[in-house]
Amino acid sequence: MAGGVVHFEIPADDEGRAREFYSSAFGWEVSQVPEMSYAMIKTTPTDANGMPSVPGSINGGMFRREGDLTSPVVTVDVDDIDAALEKINALGGSTVLPREPIGTMGWAAYFRDTEGNVVGLWQNAPREGGAGAANAGNDIGA
Repeated sequence: MAGGVVHFEIPADDEGRAREFYSSAFGWEVSQVPEMSYAMIKTTPTDANGMPSVPGSINGGMFRREGDLTSPVVTVDVDDIDAALEKINALGGSTVLPREPIGTMGWAAYFRDTEGNVVGLWQNAPREGGAGAANAGNDIGA
């Protein structure tokens, strides 16, 4: 669903401390993804495909705080990241990190809005066989 919030991310100075905090505070499952230097956060039950099974819920991720990514980030689903960034820039926003592949799941980018907030963008990779987008309307690979 283009335009929907599909993921969140929490930056951390001490990732181990942050994993323990969120796991203890809310019962979230935090799983390290070493090849990505990233941890997936499961806040809600998921189906057999790893997608949230509770309507309207999302899962998220955690990474080391650095650069422009210093505060929690919400990620918005778009059909075309490049077109979205072009429009965002025309409206007074700016690109923080351009489109980059995330495994075979899709692409991510970050922008700064007119108020100085950093927000993420997500574009699903086409499903094998070209029929639509993988994980459409769901959380990013969680």
